[in-house]
Formats: sequence, structure tokens, C-alpha cells
Amino acid sequence: MSEKLVPKVIIEGTRITHKTDLAFALNEHPRFVGPRKYKYHSPVVSAEWCGFTNYPWGRGLINFAEDEESMAIETYQTWVRLFELQRYYSWIVDRFHISTKLFQQAARGIDYDFHWLEERLVNLNFRLIFVTRTPDSFEEAREERLKVSGNPSQYDDLQVFINQQEDFRELVEKSALQTFELDISDGDVDRAADKVCDYMYESGGMTLDE
Repeated sequence: MSEKLVPKVIIEGTRITHKTDLAFALNEHPRFVGPRKYKYHSPVVSAEWCGFTNYPWGRGLINFAEDEESMAIETYQTWVRLFELQRYYSWIVDRFHISTKLFQQAARGIDYDFHWLEERLVNLNFRLIFVTRTPDSFEEAREERLKVSGNPSQYDDLQVFINQQEDFRELVEKSALQTFELDISDGDVDRAADKVCDYMYESGGMTLDE
């Protein structure tokens, strides 16, 4: 019997870097989840879900308010415990604790310590995929996003995303997780998924020891 494929990745980066597109592409990639003869459930989860408020575009695990802090930490504890209980499965996470750290530092001046979380993620062989693009490629990415965005004004100032990308880079460099920086400037999501698969195989991220 061949080794079971149980890759686990967290995809981080600023807006309009195809993070979610990459997550879905990996979830269908035969080198990542194995060849499929039929459709079945494979989890793609996200800290970006606005599950703390009962209205669209509300608050959640990234942009929680001060009085929701304990709920946010408990949610992270629950997620990582679920990952541990389902350790022999593939997990694709579209934004997680790095996004939380970045938002909370900027919005509330609080630097949350997620060392406890990363230690448990490392033990599960999670990899951090940091998706980036060159500054001059943001304009084309915005034009594509405006075709589908329900809130186009958030893309008026691209310098915000360019600056935020460097803030992401600083946090990623401090992470305990093995990290792969992926340039998505050309917008080729299939190529990007192939490169992530290459990295995962080369770095030993596709399987998990007993």
C-alpha cells in the first residue's frame, strides 16, 4: 500500500493574491489529494468566515472585537484540536493566525502570541504558503477583482495592499512553520498549485509519521 497523502497547508497573504483560488485548485489537484474517480468531501476552511456576527461581512476570527477575544482564542483552540483528532487527513486553510495577528496589530495595537498554536501545527506537519505578487501587478489584479467584487471601493488604494504584503512578510519570517513564498504575479493559479505540490513533496509535507 502506498503512503497516505495527508498534506496540510495554511495559505496567507494580502488581498487579490488568489489565495482562495489556490485553495480550491489544491483541493482538486491529483498530486495534492490523490487521483479522484468521483467527488468527495475534502475540507477547505478559513479564519475569514464572519461567524461571530449575524449579518454579512461581519466579524470573525480575524477581525474580532475586544469583547470577542476569548471566543476567538477558543475557536483557534477548537480548530487545532480538530486538526489533531483528524491528523491523517488533508487540510487546506485559507487565511489563519497570521492574518489575525496582522489585523489585530493594526486595528487594536495588540500582538497576540500564537506560539502555542504554531507548536501544535508544526507537530501536524502543517506548511505555511505565503502568496505574494510584485507591486506593479496589483493593478491588473484589481481590474479582474472589480468584475466580481461586491465591495469595489476597498480596492481604491492599492498601496494599502502593497504595504500590507510587507507586514505579512515580516510576520511570516518569524513563524515557526516551514514556509514557501509563492509569486502569483502572472495570475496562473494552475501553475501556482503545481509549484506548491512540488514544494510539498520536496519538503516532506505530503505525509505524516505515526
